[in-house]
Amino acid sequence: MKRIVAALTFTLLLAGCQSAYYAAWEKVGVEKRDILVDRVENAKESQEDAQEQFSSALEAFSAVVMFDGGELEDVYDKLNGQYEDSLAAAEEVSVRIDKVESVAQALFDEWESELDKYQNASLKRDSAAKLRETQRRYNTLIKAMRKAESKMPPVLSALQDNVLYLKHNLNASAIGALQGELSTIENNVAQLINQMNAAIAESDAFIASMSN
Repeated sequence: MKRIVAALTFTLLLAGCQSAYYAAWEKVGVEKRDILVDRVENAKESQEDAQEQFSSALEAFSAVVMFDGGELEDVYDKLNGQYEDSLAAAEEVSVRIDKVESVAQALFDEWESELDKYQNASLKRDSAAKLRETQRRYNTLIKAMRKAESKMPPVLSALQDNVLYLKHNLNASAIGALQGELSTIENNVAQLINQMNAAIAESDAFIASMSN
């Protein structure tokens, strides 16, 4: 029971912090709409960074399976570093998508509640129509972002497995065992990049629509 109360208290405090955060920005002329656009842009940039990082990790893994001499420990260290960087990039993508969802929900809740304040029926209908259209575009965007996000765990999982295997088997036979994994990782990275490209395109379209 204490845990439930603590969790509820934390949630309420977080909501209060978010409200205070948005209120502070509104005082200096920055509306939730502007914050949403900025956060979509940030999420887009994090996906572009993740694309580059996962491509680099794939190159590092390809170098491992093509290993033909040198220090195997150096090869492991490089691959492990790429895995750690990929994990950080993936976490950043998720954090930024969560931030997009947070402000979008706040914006739509406010917009919906303020429809009741209209005295002019025509303006109210127009605003309501724009709200629905913005929500439709947003739903398409967030679906694309989450779909791209879902393609990261399979790549991370495969990289982690191979890094761990190499860590405990620093020998030529281990390299041979990893060769069969290359095509799977290549396919997973290709799917990830394709989905991120789709999400990035949706981000551009959404940002453009919010500027009109």
